Amino acid sequence: MSNQTFLTVQALTKYVKRKFDADPHLRNVYVKGELSNVKLHPSGHIYFTLKDDKTRIQAAMFRSRSNTLQFKPENGMNVLITGDVTVFETAGSYQLYVQTMEPDGIGALYLAFEQLKKKLQQEGLFEERFKQSIPQVPQRIGLITAESGAALRDMYSTINRRFPMAEMHLFPALVQGRTAVPSIVKAIEQANEMANVDVLIVGRGGGSIEDLWAFNEEDVARAIFSSRIPIISAVGHETDTTIADFVADLRAPTPTAAAEMAVPDQLQLFQHLKNQQRSIYLAVQTLIKQLNKRLETAQAAYPLQYPERLYRPFIEKLDNLEDRLQRGSEAVIQGKRMNFDRVYAGFQYYTPIRRIQLEQQQTKQLEMRLHRAAEHTIKQRQQHFVSLMRMMQALNPLQVMERGFSIGYKDDEVIKSIKDVASGDRMTLQLADGSISTLVEGIIPKEVE
Repeated sequence: MSNQTFLTVQALTKYVKRKFDADPHLRNVYVKGELSNVKLHPSGHIYFTLKDDKTRIQAAMFRSRSNTLQFKPENGMNVLITGDVTVFETAGSYQLYVQTMEPDGIGALYLAFEQLKKKLQQEGLFEERFKQSIPQVPQRIGLITAESGAALRDMYSTINRRFPMAEMHLFPALVQGRTAVPSIVKAIEQANEMANVDVLIVGRGGGSIEDLWAFNEEDVARAIFSSRIPIISAVGHETDTTIADFVADLRAPTPTAAAEMAVPDQLQLFQHLKNQQRSIYLAVQTLIKQLNKRLETAQAAYPLQYPERLYRPFIEKLDNLEDRLQRGSEAVIQGKRMNFDRVYAGFQYYTPIRRIQLEQQQTKQLEMRLHRAAEHTIKQRQQHFVSLMRMMQALNPLQVMERGFSIGYKDDEVIKSIKDVASGDRMTLQLADGSISTLVEGIIPKEVE
C-alpha cells in the first residue's frame, strides 16, 4: 500500500462534483415529489427535502428563483420541479438546485390564492363586524383604477347618469404588472390622507387571472382593510373573485355595477323625496284633525259650559274656613276667660284688695288686647274672602256681557266672521239679561287701511 496515492476528502469530492457537472442529463432535470422539512430562510432562500415513498434528496432554491413563486411551499405539498443536480462539497452529498417549482395537480396561482385567503380569513379580515357601511348619498367618490382604462370611462358615465351632483376624484394607479401592487396601495393611502372622500371604488376591467393578480396580493388586501374610507371592490367580470372582494366593505361584480352601488339613482331619489313629502303632509293633516277634535271636545266640556261651577267649591271652602275661624276665636276667648276667672278667684282668696285691683286692671288690658287680636284676625279673613270673591267675579265670563258685549248665534253656532251670515239670515244676539232674535239686512265689511 505504500506505493498507492491517497486522495484527500476534498479532492475526491471535487472529482465526483466534476463528474456530476459534466453529465448533461443532470444539468436540466424534471422531477416530482413531496416536500418535507421546508425551511424558509430569512435571506429568502428555501431549503427542503424532496421525497417519494422510497427515497429522498436534499434540495435548495435560492432567493433569485424563490421570489418568482406565486405560492408558499409547505410540508406535504406535491410539486413539479426543474433544476440541476450537483455535489454540495462541504457536506459531500449531492443536492438538487431548483430553478422552477409548481404544485402538482393544481395551478400555482390558484394555490397562492387559497393560501392567502385562508391566512387572512383566520386573521379575521373577512369578518362582517369590520365592514364599514357605504353612505347612501355620497358627495365625493374616489376612483382607484387605470387612468386610461375602459373601467374608468364606464364608472364616470354611470355616476354622471345616475347622480351628477356627486364629485369624482381619480387616484390613478397601475392595475397590472409587477408595479401594480405598490401603485394600488399608494393610491389607497393617498385617498385616506386627503380625508375628503366619502367612498372609494377600487378595481379594473376584466382579464386573465394573471392580469387581475395584483388584487390577490396581501399588501393590497391589508391596505383595503386598513382604509378609513369605505371601499367597494370592482375587479373584472361577474365571475371573477379576488382577495380584494373578500376584504372590501362591499363587492361589486363589475366596475359599472360598483358605480351603481356607490350612488343612488336621482330619479328614484326624487320619487322617494316626493313620497316622503306626501307622507309628511298626510301626517300633519291627521294631526290637525286630531287637535281640532280635541279642541271641540274641550269647548264642549262641562266646566266651560258652566264656569260658575268652577269656583263653587272654593266658596264652600271659604265658608268652612270662616266658620272654623269663628269657632276657633270663640274657643280662644272662652279659654282666656276661664283662665282669667281662675286667676281672679285665686287673687281674691290669697291677696289684698289692692293686689286684686291691679290684677283686675291687667286682666282687662289682656282682654282688650285679646279682643283686638281677634277682631284683627277676623278682619284679615274677611278681606281675604272679599279678594277671592272679586277675583271670581273678574273671571266670570258673564261679567263681559254686563259691560255691553253680546254673542251672535246662527243655527246654534257662534258667528265668528261676516262670512258666516248673509243678508236675510236670522240670527240671535245673546245679552247678559236675555237674547234678541233679529234679521240680517246687510253686511258691512271692515275697511282695509
